[in-house]
Amino acid sequence: MADFREIPWIAEHIALYHTDPAKAHMWDSTPLGGPGLLPTLLLTTTGRKSGEPRALPLIYGEAGDSYVVIASKGGLPNHPIWYLNLQSKPECELRVGEKAVSARSRLAEGEERTRLWEEMVKIYPPYTEYQERAGDRTIPVVVLDPV
Repeated sequence: MADFREIPWIAEHIALYHTDPAKAHMWDSTPLGGPGLLPTLLLTTTGRKSGEPRALPLIYGEAGDSYVVIASKGGLPNHPIWYLNLQSKPECELRVGEKAVSARSRLAEGEERTRLWEEMVKIYPPYTEYQERAGDRTIPVVVLDPV
């Protein structure tokens, strides 16, 4: 199982979040073929097997005081590790720019999921393609509620 911290652009984004969170917050996705500046947060989960903190930058949206992230894994058929970690332990830590937030995750369902999915597709249109690529896997929409 790959450690995302070993993927150079992810490692660089995590490091940038620690040294210049304001710059890391609005991440330039163009070097990887993305649409330009995207809002990102740094999600830290607890590894369900290791018990160790696991940080990963993710594109996010907002819903009231909460944050929304998509467990797309680029449309692969299985869920991302960070999502599995949150299923095991929903408590997590966020960095949203310079702001540190303790949060509890939950799965959006029904009308809420539909509405939040549509909002996230406006932020990052490739999510639509990812859902098509994921086949039978419904990509989870995760709400991170501050605690």
